[in-house]
Amino acid sequence: MVFSRFFKQREPAAAEPAPSDVAGDEDVPDELAEAAAAATAADEPDADWASRAARLLPSGASTGSKRQEGLYGDAECGPTHFQRAAGCRLVTAEGETLVDCTMALGAVAIGYAEPELTRAVIEAAAAGHVAGLSHTLEVELAERFCNVVPCAERVQFLKTGAEAVAATVRLARAYTGRDVVIGCGYFGWHDWCSSARGVPAAVSRDYRPVAFDDIAALERAVAAAGTGSQLAAIVLEPVIERLPSEQWISRARELCDEHGAVLVFDEIKTGFRLATGGYQQYSGITPDLAAFGKAMANGFPLSAVCGRADLMDCARETWISSTLAGEATALAAAAAVLDWHRSVDVCEKLASIGKDMRDVVATALTASGVAGVTIEGIDPMWFLRFDSPGLESRFLAAAARHGALFKRGPYNFASLAHDDDAMRIIEAAASNAFVEIQDEPAAEA
Repeated sequence: MVFSRFFKQREPAAAEPAPSDVAGDEDVPDELAEAAAAATAADEPDADWASRAARLLPSGASTGSKRQEGLYGDAECGPTHFQRAAGCRLVTAEGETLVDCTMALGAVAIGYAEPELTRAVIEAAAAGHVAGLSHTLEVELAERFCNVVPCAERVQFLKTGAEAVAATVRLARAYTGRDVVIGCGYFGWHDWCSSARGVPAAVSRDYRPVAFDDIAALERAVAAAGTGSQLAAIVLEPVIERLPSEQWISRARELCDEHGAVLVFDEIKTGFRLATGGYQQYSGITPDLAAFGKAMANGFPLSAVCGRADLMDCARETWISSTLAGEATALAAAAAVLDWHRSVDVCEKLASIGKDMRDVVATALTASGVAGVTIEGIDPMWFLRFDSPGLESRFLAAAARHGALFKRGPYNFASLAHDDDAMRIIEAAASNAFVEIQDEPAAEA
């Protein structure tokens, strides 16, 4: 089995299926080989997926990081589309099988097409996944979610991480009657935190970005907000390439308490990965509100805004709603993820597997002698930092040719499906790619 090396000591309860009944080493390659053969057979000479996408999708892909330049930069091009995925492997539109180190930008931590989880989703779909009433799964999942997330006295489900964080900001503003938000991190594309073209200047003025792990910058921003009198919230992505100092997070907590503002953690990447309950569980510092997404439903579209009851109850005084927020397939996926976390220390395994991933890439890097590359981040979410963007692009394209898909910039994400065979492929792909770029003429930075 794919996960056998991690679960040898676990004895699943007889009353429920064992989550470790996952597509194994003997299953995944055969399935993907068949899919690869079918994809190759169906491939036509003019089936250039990147070009077809560029003709109709304004930037070539609906997800920014999956745009051609997002994947490979400007210097090189590799595969841009997939047809099938299982475990930690995907089959490209060209019929090649790759070990995926991105795991859908961290949205998948258990593995693609995990059988028990997929079965739960199919059953929810077959029973009618949406109707004119709320599904009972919404209540059941809310009860379970609030039992594992420290700040969660109430929870409301949405579909994307960006709207979940936006909901925390609306709740904070409704609760405090103030407008200014101090933030550190990437919170999505919504107006409240963006200075992009098309965002009204009046909206941008109420958002004050600060540097990560900089106490002085945080204090200055609070002082600039009328010594806190205009401050609605401090919104933090608690892990940005590395863990923060405890002093920074603690100071944010103190400043919010001193000035009657709301402390918000964006746990979109850290939830169900660093710890089941996110950074707040890991650190013991509890925010007032938090947003979860990505791995909480193993890639199915679901997010959550949660927190103190008095703050969450402001949802009745403002408006936060989405037609498909409570549809049952994503709720069923999240319930299956919670089953995994109840049965297995998923986050400990992700850290162990992530360390293995970065170690084999470090071995390949050292052996190649390539300069200007470092391996950074934390074990469950690590990345390669290149001094030269051109060198990075060439590495990514070469690695894909040799069987592994790495993320450009932060982050590569561990999954439970990264087994011993996947580690061998990752090391070989990285090694071959480093050797190739070492042997090539230097690219422009």
